[in-house]
Formats: sequence, structure tokens, C-alpha cells
Amino acid sequence: MYRTHTCGELRIDKKNKTVTLAGWVQTVRKFGSITFVDLRDRYGITQLLFNESLNGLLDANPLGREFVLQATGKVNERSNKNPNIPTGEIELAVTEFKVLNKSAVPPFTIQDDTDGGDDIRMKYRYLDLRRNAVKRNLELRYAVNRSTRNYLHENGFMDIETPFLIKSTPEGARDFVVPSRIRMSPFVMFKLTWDVATGAIGVEILNEALDIRGVALTGTLVESPKR
Repeated sequence: MYRTHTCGELRIDKKNKTVTLAGWVQTVRKFGSITFVDLRDRYGITQLLFNESLNGLLDANPLGREFVLQATGKVNERSNKNPNIPTGEIELAVTEFKVLNKSAVPPFTIQDDTDGGDDIRMKYRYLDLRRNAVKRNLELRYAVNRSTRNYLHENGFMDIETPFLIKSTPEGARDFVVPSRIRMSPFVMFKLTWDVATGAIGVEILNEALDIRGVALTGTLVESPKR
């Protein structure tokens, strides 16, 4: 079984229960013969406790930030509770663990007070999406879209998606151009402009005349790079 609970689910009422968690390694803290690991998934963080009996395994399989880890153990009440997180009253005393996937050292810390600047976070946007601040934006956008579509569906509307020339999202996915099958050039070339003051967005088609959805668009022909 991959996991029995999420990292944001366990509470004090699960004390003495044996569970399996899986997620990303947030931090590793060593205190003599014991090791504490904060395990994170999209739902929250749970502290793991590795006692001295697991030191040999940890030395053979050292944990790093953003490693994907699966851990099984017993839920214990923490001696030093953390009121800042929902799972702060408990910890998981690990009896066995498995590294599901290793990770290179991330270019910035995956946490709310990250040390990464805007440029580096945009370059590694797929890592930045794991941070709570960005994750909450995704969840809000999903909730608004779902609520809107549910309302329209309940009132007899149909949601029909027409073809897009190009679509940008704030979550950091690259812009994909649409292949053109009516010109020799294999791609439709675009240039997007954004007026910061007014918020207006403009699209300039750089290919020669294209008839898309019945609208003739003209511009300058751009040669495709030869491979």
C-alpha cells in the first residue's frame, strides 16, 4: 500500500495507530542518535522520528531535501508540540522506510519563506508550485472554476471548448504554439503584448495570412528554423 493517510490528516485521536505515509522530505534534523524528518505532501506536514535502531539504514540511504519517502510506523504524542501546524501534536515513530525516488539538491528551499528570487523560481516553476502560497492559488482557481461550471450545468448550459491558438496560465507552463497544416511553416508564430497600465493583452500573428475560425489574420511571414 502506497499510504494509509496523508501528511496533513493525522491527529492525536490516531495515537498508537500504525500508519503509512508518503511524501517529500522537507527537512532533516539530527540530534545525536535520533533523527527528525519533516515529511510533506499537498495536504500538510508530519514529523517523523527515526530512533537509533535505524541509524545504520539512514547512513546507507541518507535522506536529502525533496526525496520521495515512504514511511511506516506508530503514531505517538509529541513531547514538544508545535501549535503552528495541524499535525503538531503527534509524530510518527518510524519502524521501516523506503526511498521511492531521490532528488538533486533543489535550487531554492521549498517553503513559504523561500530563499529563491523571482528569476530562479520562474525557471524552476514546477518546484515553486509545491510551495503553500502558490498551491493555495491553484486550489482557489480550481474551486472557482468548478463552482462556475457546476452552476452553469445545473442551469442547462453546455461547456464547449473551442480550439485555442495559444493559452497562457499563471502556473508556469510553457506557451505552446499550434501546428499549422495549411502553410509550409510547421508552426503558427505569435507575439504577445501586455499593457501593464491597462491590463490589455494583444496578440500579433507573425505568419502569413491564416484563416482561423473564419477570421483572416495577416502579418509578417517568419521562416522556421532549419534543423
